[in-house]
Amino acid sequence: MDNKKITIAAVILSLGLIFGGFFTGYYYYKAHFGSNFVTVKGLAEKAVKADLAVWELKFVQTGDDAVVLQQKMNNQEKIITDYLKTLGFEEGEIDIGRLDTNDLTANPYNTNNNIHFILSQTITVKSNNVDLVASSIGKVGSLIQKGIIFDSQSYSSPVNYLFTKLNDIKPEMLSEATKNAKLAAEEFAKNSGAKVGKIHSAQQGVFSILPSEEIPYLQETQQINKKVRVVSTITYYLE
Repeated sequence: MDNKKITIAAVILSLGLIFGGFFTGYYYYKAHFGSNFVTVKGLAEKAVKADLAVWELKFVQTGDDAVVLQQKMNNQEKIITDYLKTLGFEEGEIDIGRLDTNDLTANPYNTNNNIHFILSQTITVKSNNVDLVASSIGKVGSLIQKGIIFDSQSYSSPVNYLFTKLNDIKPEMLSEATKNAKLAAEEFAKNSGAKVGKIHSAQQGVFSILPSEEIPYLQETQQINKKVRVVSTITYYLE
């Protein structure tokens, strides 16, 4: 092989080593870059107010004559519904449930021979005027003077306050959660001498409706004022 051919072969070999080294380093850099990321959580909370109240009023009568008891229940149903209307509720907000009859004589384990029948019925108020419901709860006790006996649950936890407009606030809250996650990522990057890049992956998280105040034995549905919370998990590339 003459000197000219040797020289050309050496140049080709050198170029091959140079470019081979370049591409090896490039893909190593990309792989290393891809492994540099940070995962952060962004929290968003919003105070909300219930927009629907479901109020159940269960009343009962006991006695020996089912026909007489049924007539009493019909009369009391009218008394309750009329009273609810005087408080400000519309007829369309008042739902009359079925009349349930419990024949104790058909129960072989019944030891109370003084009562044969227990009749019960539930009147349900569904209203968007949650403040009116809240102010009316204590007033129905006056109906006891008219012989109406309410079930104990009608006094202990008679109302469920619900927030039904979650979808209306989801976009705003997700935007805030993402913003807070970005701030957390930037703080991490600043402390580590890096820069936040594009989003690698994101998880929206679950929206939770919580009580505005954490009170023992008081559930979220028993409070008019609530808070909605969402936590988004986002992974950013670091440059």
